[in-house]
Amino acid sequence: MGIHEAWFVVIAFLFLGYFVLEGFDFGVGMLMPILGRGAGSEKRRRVVLNTIGPVWDGNEVWLITALGALFAAFPEWYATLLSGFYLPFLVLIVSLILRVCAIEYRGKIDDPVWRARCDAGIGIGSWIPAVLWGVVLANLIRGVAVDSDKQVTGGLLDLFSPYALLGGLTTALLFALHGAVFIALKTADEVRVDAGKLAVSLAVPAVVVTGAWALWTQLAYGKGWTWIALGLVLAALAIALPLARAGREGWAFGATAAAVASLVVLVFGSMFPNVLPSTIDSAFDLTIHNASSSAYTLRIMSWAALFTAPVVIGYQAWTYWVFRQRISMAHIPPPIGLRTR
Repeated sequence: MGIHEAWFVVIAFLFLGYFVLEGFDFGVGMLMPILGRGAGSEKRRRVVLNTIGPVWDGNEVWLITALGALFAAFPEWYATLLSGFYLPFLVLIVSLILRVCAIEYRGKIDDPVWRARCDAGIGIGSWIPAVLWGVVLANLIRGVAVDSDKQVTGGLLDLFSPYALLGGLTTALLFALHGAVFIALKTADEVRVDAGKLAVSLAVPAVVVTGAWALWTQLAYGKGWTWIALGLVLAALAIALPLARAGREGWAFGATAAAVASLVVLVFGSMFPNVLPSTIDSAFDLTIHNASSSAYTLRIMSWAALFTAPVVIGYQAWTYWVFRQRISMAHIPPPIGLRTR
């Protein structure tokens, strides 16, 4: 494996980590209004939100690292992608900022109206990225109108083809299922029971939609070996359903995480060796070679990553271990935010 191929794998791994970890964060935010209903709704919502409380900001670091590595290793890919997808990425980033602010400031003011607005921000900031990431991934595989100057010449609507829209629905359903299983894994009492039931309800549409998009991807753009990734996606989702129904949340979460990871492998495997295909002319495709930094730059980056990556991954693993216990409504203290009156 050459240095260019190695860094393509690194970029793929960073996005894999981001989607596996941030995927259940999105799912929690998407499902909080559903699982937060009923008696003691405010405590239920706080239980659901606290499942990701210690880890959600650390999960977002994977995206920052992935984009930083993309900029350094493949600057032409970074420049063309972020300029050509300017509006979708702008909406995505604004929604992520909205979610951050809503999570951080939800408990600062003890007022139902304030909390309702923050909950809406959490929901919007979870649903929009969950859909848009699928649209972006679909266009990375399908390609866009890249010209000889490495500029995207197509309009905004060109990004929302039927294939891309199905990709957005796929990631939304998959992240929702991933989040439901995670909530069931991290909670106790009735919240755990309701999350488990919701996971079972989400499993069938997630399997159907994800299977349809993954099969479309494989038949239209896949390689011979990516059939393995497709099989792993379908097998992991099929296993997650009976595990969730049986209350084996830990194994079910492992299955949904494997499904998300396998889907990312299918996406990047279908792209390779392209990083952004051109629908105008294949001669204008951005590849791991014509979009990369120099070999010397990539070698320097490799040494830096070799020493820093294990520390970062080890620290995050330790964080998950420390906060591994389940949360129940009995653990939720009274609100301590400022009162408006």
